[in-house]
Amino acid sequence: MPAKKMTGSQMVLKALSDQGVDVIFGYPGGAVLPIYDALHQQNALRHILVRHEQAAVHAAEGYARSTGKVGVVLVTSGPGATNAVTGLTDALMDSIPVVCLTGQVPTHLIGNDAFQEADTTGITRPCTKHNYLVKSIEDLPRVMHEAFYVARTGRPGPVVVDLPKDVLQAKGDAYFGPDQVKHSSYRPRTKPDPKAIEKAIEMIAKAKRPIIYSGGGVINSGDKASRLLTRFTRTLGAPCTSTLMGLGAYPASDPQFLGMLGMHGTYEANLAMYNCDVMINVGARFDDRVTGRLDEFSPNSTKIHIDIDPSSINKNVMVDLPIVGDVSAVLDALLKAWTKGEHSLSQRALKEWWKAIEAWRGRDCLSFRSVDSVIKPQHAIKRLYELTKDRETFISTEVGQHQMWAAQYYKFEKPRHWMTSGGLGTMGYGLPAAYGAQVAHPDALVIDIAGEASIMMNIQELSTVMQYGLPVKVFIINNQWMGMVRQWQELLHGGRYSQSYTASLPDFVKLAEAFGALGLRASKPAELDDLIMEMIDSPRPVVFDCQVDQTENCFPMIPSGAAHYEMLLGPDDKAVKPVSEEGMVLV
Repeated sequence: MPAKKMTGSQMVLKALSDQGVDVIFGYPGGAVLPIYDALHQQNALRHILVRHEQAAVHAAEGYARSTGKVGVVLVTSGPGATNAVTGLTDALMDSIPVVCLTGQVPTHLIGNDAFQEADTTGITRPCTKHNYLVKSIEDLPRVMHEAFYVARTGRPGPVVVDLPKDVLQAKGDAYFGPDQVKHSSYRPRTKPDPKAIEKAIEMIAKAKRPIIYSGGGVINSGDKASRLLTRFTRTLGAPCTSTLMGLGAYPASDPQFLGMLGMHGTYEANLAMYNCDVMINVGARFDDRVTGRLDEFSPNSTKIHIDIDPSSINKNVMVDLPIVGDVSAVLDALLKAWTKGEHSLSQRALKEWWKAIEAWRGRDCLSFRSVDSVIKPQHAIKRLYELTKDRETFISTEVGQHQMWAAQYYKFEKPRHWMTSGGLGTMGYGLPAAYGAQVAHPDALVIDIAGEASIMMNIQELSTVMQYGLPVKVFIINNQWMGMVRQWQELLHGGRYSQSYTASLPDFVKLAEAFGALGLRASKPAELDDLIMEMIDSPRPVVFDCQVDQTENCFPMIPSGAAHYEMLLGPDDKAVKPVSEEGMVLV
């Protein structure tokens, strides 16, 4: 019996179903109308209509980050594809698995400057893990399944599949499932080299001042990796720190956790990194916001770098021992080798190391002075955390001061509950990422911690939230400034506040009401708790305008290009470097 003929559009949807996709974030247009017509005739796939293609990708990122699945985007040709570029670059920088289906003009018009034509594969080549232009219906099933394999395998990332309209309208009987597709060349190494594991154990066993430096790769490796990281850290008795993207991989309440590392990281994490003698990098990429001044980054340590992406090793920081492999597999091998060999660290040296760390921790670098007359932004986020920590809560952020305060004061005990734009720092990320997570977790509490400038970048997505009844909460830390820009202008540019004050903000309560959401406002500390509880308990989407101290800056702060010991704990700090007889910085 001959196979039933299918259109290209039907093959696309069949491939999505076979890949386990349940939701698509998209926006229709002429080139993808055949797919939208096919969507209308089925019930297996849910479609969320966004209000901007950038938001579609961010929503898919939020969905992917909170579930571990591949997020799926559908946009049209030309401006649909170019509007998605920011989201694709964001996903590439933060290693988020996304498959973005873009419409394209018919194959015979490609290169003719046809209506809504753009060189999508050319434009997206630098901002995707891989991309495809499908030129025949016979190639379509293979490309679709390969796209998901590439997006989720190895170091995850975004993949674009560019779909000409005539390919979507063509009919064929060439469809086959994912089990019949094997990529011809892409085979990421997941198992570590046993010799590298042996060498790592030798290095770690000699450590007197070890530190574990965890990143987003731990979360991308799966929940097992987070459990193994916790076991490994507790087995060693060593301190653990995290990048912005790695928060939640190790429980924040654990006394061995030093908090976030880097530009706005904690005093104890940064000085421990500077002074360590063995550093174990687990799934982080030595980002410049973490390393600061490269020639002074952990200068006296033996460095072990665990990463599934070989291109990330020795890219920014030269290491002594690279271990290429999946984080779960490597940590499992390290734990087995450590326990089998009955290794242990010098308890005397470890005690002295923790004594130094506790002295740095005693500086209480995240302390701030509360007042009764105005809400401090740190206080607002601390209260938000205290009032939500016992619930299943997912947090996204926009980008700026509020993002760093959220990373500092909201404590994450498990992975996949923290979604933020790390590498690209994309304003407008938080709201669509939040509703992407809400789609995936309909019964959970999802909160976008926002700034009043950043939320305006994709404020139209409140319409999407309302259309689908998604009870997302937007908690705006409103200081009327582009806060991080203002802070840098104050500290580094002589207080010349060029174009960083927003002189014409909307009334966020009325704006929320205009969309049909609940609007709340707090301007005094005494109002905060009751209104936060009203926001939490409301079954509706909520926009909370939390009016905070306009002059507050985000500390600690390592100025751009400075070393870890040159942290500023406040606006009057001066960087100094007193050194002990053992060579440790004792700032």
